[in-house]
Amino acid sequence: MVFRSAAVDKMEKVVLAQADAVDWVYRGEGAANLVLAYAGSSSAFMGKVMRIQKSQRKGKSRVRENEGLTAHERLLWREYKELMVWPNREIVQQLYVKHVMSPLLGPLHVDAGMRVHVTKEFLLSVEKNVTCRRPACRIDSSHVDVNRDSVLIISDHSVFMNGTLKGGPCITVEIKPKCGFLPISRFISEETAVKRTTTRFKMHQELKLHNQEISEYSEYNPLDLFSRSLDRICKAVEALYATPQNNFRVFLNGSIVFGGLGGGAGSTTVLVGEAFEDALKDVIKADDGLCKTSFIQLVAETVYSSGVLDQLLEVQKLDAYDIEGAIHAYYNIISQPCMVCRELSKDKLSNRHTSLHSTTLDESLKVVKDYLIAATVKDCSLMISFRPMEDGDVLSESSHNTVYLGSTKQVFEYKVYFIDLDLKPLKKMEDYYSLFTEDCTGVLVNIPLPVGA
Repeated sequence: MVFRSAAVDKMEKVVLAQADAVDWVYRGEGAANLVLAYAGSSSAFMGKVMRIQKSQRKGKSRVRENEGLTAHERLLWREYKELMVWPNREIVQQLYVKHVMSPLLGPLHVDAGMRVHVTKEFLLSVEKNVTCRRPACRIDSSHVDVNRDSVLIISDHSVFMNGTLKGGPCITVEIKPKCGFLPISRFISEETAVKRTTTRFKMHQELKLHNQEISEYSEYNPLDLFSRSLDRICKAVEALYATPQNNFRVFLNGSIVFGGLGGGAGSTTVLVGEAFEDALKDVIKADDGLCKTSFIQLVAETVYSSGVLDQLLEVQKLDAYDIEGAIHAYYNIISQPCMVCRELSKDKLSNRHTSLHSTTLDESLKVVKDYLIAATVKDCSLMISFRPMEDGDVLSESSHNTVYLGSTKQVFEYKVYFIDLDLKPLKKMEDYYSLFTEDCTGVLVNIPLPVGA
């Protein structure tokens, strides 16, 4: 039986050509994708954004991305029949979001989108059009992969579309929550025990500072954001505002007004804060100088009252073994001698390690599959969009949830979506092990952690 989806079928009916490129404007980018927003007049694309794959200028491509699942990946994801059919990894990525991540996080908060065919000329024109908007660091490291034949189209979650209430300003915050718990796996070694008491985010901050990838340390603590304590959530949002890097951005009616477009933003200066304060005036009805404070309260109150991060945390906690345990299950799956056990001295090998290599294949598959799903949600973004309700609006007319901001006596309708829910290649397991163990023991041991870490 061949499994197809309506979204995939729709893809075959549209082809974007060179003349269409002018209608797509730069919105931002991450390590793997360029994001464009639609600015044309076609009703089919109004309120949509496009994700275009990038390729690295130097080094190897990430893992045979133009192909479908590898043989071992097909074994890993075999229960999801829809993923088995397609030889194109881009389509598999979309179906992974639809059939794996959406049920786990809730379909109301996940948009799998649809794939649309594009010509090479379209991609070349996009590359030319957006170069002047891209950060220099991104241009140096990557460019549009013009050898793709399709792109992903999803709803623009920084705006409200087709609402029943009269139109008004929309403000959206994009947050990268990061990992919201400390691992307790029995497979964590003494050399990397710092992971039990120090967040993954803080360790990465130390590493980035050491490598001069950032100029200033962020005080953001993901445990605060996931805490279910309003005070701690507010503290987390304030820390993200103070040092946004690439973890915190704000859009007004789809246009960015705070944070970096494609690279990290440094600490928030007085001038940046004043510009942001001014941008908020049409949305937050606070006294002069208090719009930013009220906005932070609005974001914190929404995270707290919605409980939107609770399910995200549950999915993150599918990583019950930590990479130091899951890596052994990985070698079981690929049927190769375990390189980790080979590198460990005999006195450091334990029954815990050998027991993992005596488990059944199904057990190893579950350990690795859960780890990779958790890796997806540890690296995703959260988008919360707000639209103030006017005095004449009726609450029952809104199809969205609402939140009350006491400091300004305003009611906002809001919507929440998780984005960047990419399937992680199985081969990445080796990179994860290197990053979270070798870097932890080799670099962090030699860098004094901040007081209170």
